[in-house]
Amino acid sequence: MLRKRLSAALVAVAMLVGLQVATAAPAAAAARILYYDASQAQEFVAVVNQGAQIWNSKVTNVQLQPVPAGRTPNIRVYADNGWPRTYSTSLGNGRWYMGREAVNDGYYTPRIAAHEFGHILGLPDRRTGLCADLMSGSSAPVACKNANPNATEAATVNNLFRSAAAVPAREYVWAG
Repeated sequence: MLRKRLSAALVAVAMLVGLQVATAAPAAAAARILYYDASQAQEFVAVVNQGAQIWNSKVTNVQLQPVPAGRTPNIRVYADNGWPRTYSTSLGNGRWYMGREAVNDGYYTPRIAAHEFGHILGLPDRRTGLCADLMSGSSAPVACKNANPNATEAATVNNLFRSAAAVPAREYVWAG
């Protein structure tokens, strides 16, 4: 209560002496960093990195980065001869496989990588059949080259990784 009164008094004094009171925009919360290890992705390391960069360009509350030496990764990526799949242990953690079966069937590898990262980021499969929906996965045509999450998918990931909103600070500016 005393803090509110002091704040109100400061605003009143500032106005009397010609200062304008401006509310600063909330400070942007730092994005959560998830580290991934693509060392076992064999011939797909570059496409795994591409999938991470696709997400990094579309969301602000989480970023995917290659694991630095000496740090345990949140995400491990492997390559095998099966179908692509993800095993998520919790939001932002788990492992996924770049399966050669889908690659051999002609599916677009950046779409596969971005789709599997999408699962780690909390998105389920949505079998809409639409190329515009990244999480439609293999229900979209093999010819689909869209590797970008749509606005709803990106917003969902941002919401899942949202931090507590920063309280705006008051800034006193001379109105001259």
